[in-house]
Amino acid sequence: MTTWTDHTADRPISLTAPSGVDRAAHHRLDEAWLAAAWSHPTTRCFVVSGGQVLIDETPDGRTELVMTPSFEAPLTEAHRYFLGIDEDGVSYFALQKDALPGRIDQSARAAGLREAGLLLSPRDTGLMVHAVGLENWQRTHRFCSRCGERTVIAAAGHIRRCPACGAEHYPRTDPAVIMAVTDEDDRILLGRQVHWPEGRFSTLAGFVEPGESIEQTVRREVFEEAGITVGQVEYVASQPWPFPSSLMLGFTARATSTDVEVDGEEIHEARWFSREELRVAFEAGEVLPPYGISIAARLIELWYGKPLPTRSFV
Repeated sequence: MTTWTDHTADRPISLTAPSGVDRAAHHRLDEAWLAAAWSHPTTRCFVVSGGQVLIDETPDGRTELVMTPSFEAPLTEAHRYFLGIDEDGVSYFALQKDALPGRIDQSARAAGLREAGLLLSPRDTGLMVHAVGLENWQRTHRFCSRCGERTVIAAAGHIRRCPACGAEHYPRTDPAVIMAVTDEDDRILLGRQVHWPEGRFSTLAGFVEPGESIEQTVRREVFEEAGITVGQVEYVASQPWPFPSSLMLGFTARATSTDVEVDGEEIHEARWFSREELRVAFEAGEVLPPYGISIAARLIELWYGKPLPTRSFV
């Protein structure tokens, strides 16, 4: 049996580190409290638009969300979302706008989670993940799925209510599995989706279907995409993935067959790699590692035994 030292187990998965912000959900329906919190001089807010925010570098080299006091914020009443309170009592809000505000100093820049998630502090990353998820849901669920009437925002951005039929609608989260599949020789199975560039490989993944357990989903997806049967399945960790609204559930899985037969519709190519084969492929540029922000990179690292080569977010 191959053995190795795991140098990655204590490193947190991107987007999951404790943010230090209590979501304080019990305040979302208290309009008087929300109004007072918004008016407080310590309250901070930031704009989210199209999944992007403004970030900026500080003089000491850190990267931060561009936030302003609430009294300096752009006007928006309907699309103001309460995100929580930190341990110092500071309240945070996100403002959904059609465009990010301009910056006089020209030093700030727009960034999505794939970039910002690797640069921001756990607090700022947690706030951004929350805001991006709410913004996407708000933009795509404006009408009641029961009667078709336009809905209105409630609970500080966390509910949409239908004034016609009274239905309440909540932010959507789609569970998806993502798995590091290994065989009896401890090789890992990596695949390339049909729309990915040449050389980009990652773990297999797929959405949970109605009436299906997550373990059943792992087995079904691996067989559908690569023709590989799977036996033992073990949960590793989860990761919020608001691209646009998923929760990634990470697993390891042991293959009981090794003959690869890709579906050709979603997966263009799938290959087994030993650690040495993957190292050589990385060094030769034959294989590009997954984005560092993705739980896929961590699942591969847990098998590989050390951090993967870094890769640009673009």
